[in-house]
Order: sequence, then C-alpha cells, then structure tokens
Amino acid sequence: MAEFMSDTKNDTAAGSATGIDYAKTLFLPETPFPMRAGLPKAEPEWIGKWDAMDLYGTLRRESAGRPKYVLHDGPPYANGNLHIGHALNKVLKDVITRSFQMRGYDANYVPGWDCHGLPIEWKIEEQYRAKGKNKDEVPVNEFRKECRDFAAHWVGEQTEEFRRLGVEGDFKDPYLTMAYGAESVIAGELLKFAMSGQLYRGSKPIMWSVVEKTALAEAEVEYHDHESDTIWVKFPIASLGTPVADDLARDLRGASVVIWTTTPWTIPGNRAIAYSESIKYGLYEVISAENDFGPSVGEKFVLAESLASEVMSKAKLGYRCLARLSSNTMKWMICEHPLARKIQGYPAAIPLLVGDHVTDDAGTGFVHTAPGHGREDFELWENVWREFKPQLAARNISRWIPFTVDDDGFYTRDVPGFGPDAEGGAARVIDDKGKKGDANKRIIAALIEAGNLLARGRLKHSYPHSWRSKKPVIFRNTPQWFVHMDQDLGGYGLDGQSAGTEDTLRNRALGAIDATRFVPASGQNRLRGMIADRPDWVLSRQRAWGVPICVFADENGEVLKDEAVNARILEAFAAEGADAWFADGAKERFLGNEHDAGKWTMVRDILDVWFDSGSTHAFCLEKRPDLKWPADLYLEGSDQHRGWFHSSLLESCGTRGRAPYDAVLTHGFVMDEEGRKMSKSLGNVVTPQEVIKQSGADILRLWVVSSDYSEDLRLGKTILQTNIDSYRKLRNTLRWMLGTLSHDEGETVPLAEMPELERLMLNRLAEIDEIVRKGYDSFDFKRISRTLLDFVVVELSAFYFDIRKDALYCDPLSSTRRKASLQVVRILFDHLVTWMAPMLPFTMEEAWLSRYPEAKSVHLESFRDVDPAWRDGDLAARWQKLRRVRRVVMGALEEKRREKVIGSSLEAAPVVHVEDTELRAEAASVDFAEIAITSGLVISAEPAPADAFRLADTPGVAVVFRKAEGTKCARSWKITGDVGSDPAFPDVSARDAAALHELKAARRLTAA
Repeated sequence: MAEFMSDTKNDTAAGSATGIDYAKTLFLPETPFPMRAGLPKAEPEWIGKWDAMDLYGTLRRESAGRPKYVLHDGPPYANGNLHIGHALNKVLKDVITRSFQMRGYDANYVPGWDCHGLPIEWKIEEQYRAKGKNKDEVPVNEFRKECRDFAAHWVGEQTEEFRRLGVEGDFKDPYLTMAYGAESVIAGELLKFAMSGQLYRGSKPIMWSVVEKTALAEAEVEYHDHESDTIWVKFPIASLGTPVADDLARDLRGASVVIWTTTPWTIPGNRAIAYSESIKYGLYEVISAENDFGPSVGEKFVLAESLASEVMSKAKLGYRCLARLSSNTMKWMICEHPLARKIQGYPAAIPLLVGDHVTDDAGTGFVHTAPGHGREDFELWENVWREFKPQLAARNISRWIPFTVDDDGFYTRDVPGFGPDAEGGAARVIDDKGKKGDANKRIIAALIEAGNLLARGRLKHSYPHSWRSKKPVIFRNTPQWFVHMDQDLGGYGLDGQSAGTEDTLRNRALGAIDATRFVPASGQNRLRGMIADRPDWVLSRQRAWGVPICVFADENGEVLKDEAVNARILEAFAAEGADAWFADGAKERFLGNEHDAGKWTMVRDILDVWFDSGSTHAFCLEKRPDLKWPADLYLEGSDQHRGWFHSSLLESCGTRGRAPYDAVLTHGFVMDEEGRKMSKSLGNVVTPQEVIKQSGADILRLWVVSSDYSEDLRLGKTILQTNIDSYRKLRNTLRWMLGTLSHDEGETVPLAEMPELERLMLNRLAEIDEIVRKGYDSFDFKRISRTLLDFVVVELSAFYFDIRKDALYCDPLSSTRRKASLQVVRILFDHLVTWMAPMLPFTMEEAWLSRYPEAKSVHLESFRDVDPAWRDGDLAARWQKLRRVRRVVMGALEEKRREKVIGSSLEAAPVVHVEDTELRAEAASVDFAEIAITSGLVISAEPAPADAFRLADTPGVAVVFRKAEGTKCARSWKITGDVGSDPAFPDVSARDAAALHELKAARRLTAA
C-alpha cells in the first residue's frame, strides 16, 4: 500500500464516523530496530557481547565432528597500524571462513603474525639512530629482546584493529613466528634441507642493500625509476678465435668490441663479453669525430648492424662499414679488459661467449658480462666453464670471480686501482643513505684515460629498490647459503619413494602448481613463470633478528650432518627460543663431545624471513589438532606470488613433496577513486580506522564484498557514500520486515494454497539460494552482494512489499493472503540475514536478535535450506510478462503524480490496453489493481488512443489514465463503491469492515 511507505501511524486516517481509531486497527510495522544504525558506537558493543558469550569457543564446540575447512592466514608484519590493504585482506578471509562455517563446516580461523626480519629490526635501528646508539655495540640477545618486545606490542595493537573489523578467530592463541615452539620448528625445517643435501654454501651475485647491510630476495624489492650513468666501452680485440680471410683479419687488427652498460661500477668485474648467434654484426671505421675525448678517426669497432647508427650518433662519430661479420667470426675471439693496459691486475684475456639473453633491442649487440654482478652473467660464466674448461684454460682465462664490493658498498682489494690501497681510498658504489658514491665517476675517468670510453650518458629506467628503505640495491657476489632448485632429491620428502631422475625442487613445485586451484586462474601462470625461471633460493641474511641458519660448516662450506646435534639445537630452541644460538657457550653446547669445535664454524647468518613465513604450515597447520594439513586455501595480495605463496610452496615441496595448500586466492591493491596509488604526499590515503570511526566496519566490509577484488580496487569518499546509501536501503528493508513480523503468529499456509505472488517470491528465493551458495564456493562475493542488494531493493521493497502492504496492514486476521505473506516475509528474513551474516556480521547480528531475542547469535546459525517445490519456472515466466505490463502502468501513474493530478496511486483506476491476446489474458487473470496498487483497473482489448501512455521497450501495451470512482475508505484509503455497505462501519469498505468485525471479536478494537 503506497500510503504506508513510511510506516508511521500518523500517515493513516483515524475513523470519525464510528469513534474508532483506525490507525490502531492496522497491522503497521512495529520494531525497536532503529532506522539509524549508529555502527561506530554499536559495533564495539557487539564485540563485547561476543566476548562475554565466548562466541569463538562456542563455534568450536558446536562444530565438533564437522568436516574442517581451513583458510591458513598469511602473516602480516607486526610493525605498525593496519592500512586499508590489511582491512581488505582480513575481511575477505573472515567472509570466507564465516560462510563455510554457516554451511556446515568447522571453519576455524587462526590468525598469525610475522615477527622476525628486517621490517621489525629496521624500526629498532631507527630508534637507535634517533638516540645516537650503535646497534653493533649492544649484545645481540639484548637487541633481539627489543625486537621481540616491539613485535609483541604490535601484535596486540593489530589484534584489536582486526577484531574491530569484525574478524572472528582464535586471537587468544594466534601463531607467531617468534614463539619458541615456532622458532624450533622453523629451525627444524631448515635442518631438513641441510640433511637432505639441498642446503649449500655458495658464492653468487645477489641483491644487496647497502643501507640495510643485508642480502635481499626478489620478494623484498620493488621497482622505481632511477637515473643511471650509461657508458659505451671499447674492449680491444687481442686475438681471433677462428680462421678468417686475411683482409678481414687485417681489418679486425686494432679494432674493438663495444659494450653498453648502465652500471659503470661493474666494469672492474668484467670477465667476458656475450654475443648472439642470431644477430648480424659489422665492422665499422670512424671517419669523423666531434667529442674532445674518445675515438679518433681511423678507429674500428664491432657492433650489431641494427644498432651501429644509434651508437655512432651517440658518440658523435661519422663512420663507414668495412665488413659484415658472421657470428662465427666472434667464436673464441679474445679481447683485453679495457683497464688492463692502465692498471695492473685486470685480465688480459676477455673471451666472447654465446649468450641466449643477448638481443639487439638496445645497446650494441654485445653484453658486458660480470659474473659477480648479475644472475644471467653468472649462469653464462658457470655453464661455459662446465662445458669448455679446457679451451678456456688454454687461453689463460681464469675462472675466478672477484668479490668486488663489500657490505658497505666500497670496492675491495679485488679491484685494482680503486680498492682500499688506491689513492684517495676505496671508491664507493653506494653509501649508507642510498646515495650514489664516487665509483662510477672514477671508473669513467679511468676509461677515458685508458682511451677505451666510446661515449657516455644518462638513462632513467626502472631499477630495483629495497621495499623497506626505498633505496637502490646493487648486485654483488657474496658467500651466502642457498637451496638447490635443480638438484636431484632422490624422492626425499616423498615418503621415501623416488620420483625419478627429474625429482628436483623446481619440478616438484611446478607439479604442485598444476595441482592447485587458483582464483583468479591467471595466478597459476604467474606463479609458474616465477618458479620456472628463478635461481637457487638464497636463505641467508646478514641481520640479527630472526631464526639463525643453525648449522655448523667446515672450511669448505660442508654442513655438519648429525641428528644428535640437531636434536640438541631444536630442544634448546623450543625451551629458550632461537636466542639460544647466540648465547655464550652455544657452540660447545650443541656440538657436544662428539665433534672438534676447532674444525666447525658456527653460522651466524639469519634465515630469510620468507623461510619463516613459508614454514607456518609446519608449526601451525601440522601442530594444531583444530586445523589440518594441507590448508584448503591460502589468500593474500597478488604480490605474494613472489612472496608467501612462493616460499610456502618451495618449503613444503622441499620437505613434503607437495604444496601446503589446495587453492590460492589473490586480491589486488587499493587505489584512490582516480586509480592512483595512495600516498601521504597526494593526501589520498584512506585508513580503515578513519572509515570505521565515521561510518562503521560494516560499511567497509560492504565495500569489500561489492568490489571486484581480483583487480585493483578503488576507494574514496564518493565510493564510500555509494556503499552507505546501499546499506541504508538494506537496513530500512530489514527494519520493515522486522516491524511487519512483529504481527507474525507463526501460521503457515500450504504452498498449493498460497497466492501466486507468494509462490513467485519463493521461486525467486530458490534461484538466489543457488547463486549465493555457488558464489561462496567460488569466492564471488561481488555477485552475491549485488544479487542480494538488487533483490532487496528492486524485487522486495519496490515490488513485493509495496504490493503486499495493503494486505499485511488491512486484511482480516483470517485472511489467507495475509497469513501467506507473513509466512513468506518470515522465510525471506531468515534466508537473507543468514546469507548476509558473513558479509555484514554486526548488522545481521542486530537484526537476528531483534527477531529472535532468545537466540545466542546469528553466527551460530546455518544457511536456511530451500524447498525444491518452491521452484516454478512457468510461474516465473508468467510473472515476467505481467511485470512488463505493470511497468507501463506504474510509468503512467508516476507521470500523473509529477503533474500533480493525483497524490496517490489509489486515486487512479486506469484502463490498460493490451494488444497481444495471450498477454491480455494473462493480465486479466489476476487482480491487476492489486498489482498496480490502484483502487481499480480495467484490462481492455480495444485499440489504445494516440495520446495513451506508452513505453518504447514494451510495445503493444498502453495506459489511459482515469480517476477512481467511489468513496475513500477511512481505514485503507482505497476508493471503492462498497464503502458503507456494512452499517456497523459506515465509512470503510466491505473488506475493511470484515477485518474490523474480526478484531472486535478478538477484543482488539481500540476506541479513539
């Protein structure tokens, strides 16, 4: 009934002819459920109530014996307040665990925290620097205690912030990587790699942060624009490797191979030049020169044909081509190091090697190869030495890779002319503040003096930076601890069964990826590509806070393999934490009397923090009886393909032969409304704390579930307001349902006896139940929330409830229509509130307990089942047609409202002209005045007049407006011809009179 949209008694007319207050005879909605949610104040009160009733414990007890569903929590760092990305992540996890819990599973969520590593250590060092303290002067375990205390503080802070989001889980007993038991298990996982031979000490180029003085993994770097010095360097040809024609040999004599690099400081580390067999090369002679330094007329250079013009232009040289060279000409060609003639100690023999990574996209067609400063360089160098050792040795080429740069970014004694003994001291590549040192400048000056600099310039490009300090990193050769990716494991970790000659960690991981479900599916290829191409896993970090690489090594880097020693280590860690490794006398304690302490070195490096988090499955999933291994799901941001998903996969495949998860779900990052990254400088940061304080956590959660999290999400004031508006519509509908159900006496009407409109709603409910359940299974929360919000606003509020208000408010107590409608509203409420409880836990709890005050919590309920008999496709198809006709009628009435011809649809009794015979029969078979909420309505087969109201998308239906004739009922406000037909109630319609008689008999009439 349109007049009761606001549902207040003041909107109804009080009877005057009988002295009865008709407003009090109507079944108007009554509920204490407030229109205004007041979420910022109400939500903490609900958290308090859940704590008081021990909701988490009750869930676990009532779930005993159910199948387990385990979403394993990826640990955030315990080093600061939560940001909006944390909120997105934890809300998604909470929605998933709650939805499985309410569908019959024991979905126990155990939160966890990453407590070790650089992010926390860096914070303590910042405090030290502010106080003028030197970290190296503090006993290591004292420093570690400060890190532990700092992490413990932020675990507490973040716990409260996560709980304020409405996240339910075992926050009283979370997992912490710094817990003694966890540190012992992490160490035990490392020792499994050591005992299986997968762990080894090697020297390879790794990413190094001078600022933080530690090695970094790919997961710990991010890429930013950086301006680099670029140089084109001449490597004089010393000898040819293959026979060539005399005239070509004569032309090549005195020529130089030219390389291009953006890291001039790596030139001292050069040991080879790479070329490609698929690139065409040429020999070029300088015929004119403009620069004061560099090449002179007559000099000759070997360059890729496609790049020669660009190189010569950069050097401001005129040139001519002397000859085209086949790639075979370069085979075993030997050049001199460009600094060899100027500074003693640089190799006189620099070989040309075939490299698959060489292209002619940029540069010169040749690649400067410094195996101590790049992965591809190192791999090329090692592979060539394995295959061509005799040939290389015969040409006086040394395999030795120098350690050119120390921890602080200075050149070492392995760099003649620029190390500690050089005039002015050692050159520095980068300083402890991340600024460029003087190494490039000094190298370039030396190349000019040696006559081997062709050209120089600057280039802005993407370059790796530490994600913590935001400063550039360098690639340097250092001794580190690695895990083999391609060593045959012989079935280790596969229950003792050999997997064949290809049983490598890489192949295990690739196989595990193929067996894992990825949401979205693109994540599979992304992770597969990273595993397929990654180098050996660098485990060591030169830090203080974390689990140590608790092994002993001899002078050759061989690891001590003794289960008794390992047992002592793990027992100590379990009792005292990993601090035991750094305590006085630890070496002797762990080696015991069986080993000569003088022979073994105690490794002091710290484990990569990704190994810690990659081991959480071992000390959480496997150790807790309330969980299971493997997890059903890992869920994190898309950056974790190179982080937690990656390290967990490698750790588990290396020790157990499979992934620790069956499915992986990834979400995007949160941007501002314009798609820009949030930053304080732009002033576009949205914090979860701010949103919760102003609007409430359920508003933030509604934004999460209504967004497409598979891509980057957007958030700002406008988007938040959109969600606030949607929430208000939902809340008002729930409020109306609760008010209407205050008159529900629980009566039921058999399905076959229900009016069509009720059966239509039950059919729609069955359809939506399938969408909701499939949506929760596929983690498609956007589809669920959009479907439910549209259902509530469009199909319920604006259609079903709008039509049924007249019957619900005015029909007699005995009315089947009213009873059936109440029954359907009851069913709708139970389904909607339980369906939405995982998404909006605070609001749905409030609504549920308003309806069922004797209940404990909606979160202890299950999704309601639907009756298969509710499905009625034919009925749905019939009403789809009827609703098209209704749209035309409602459009015609709205036009008259705008023109102020009527104020209410009950003042109308339109004529509806329907051309199609079948559709007309359908429309005539129902009380269309009831559907259109008018006092009367005629379905006509006559042709409609030209000025009749029409809608372009509904041809063949037209409406002619007519005012209703008769008298306005004082109770229902319908205009009918039967008002006064009952002398006992002369100012109401027959239907309303019958209702009043029943109320009188029930002694429920109230005088004015």
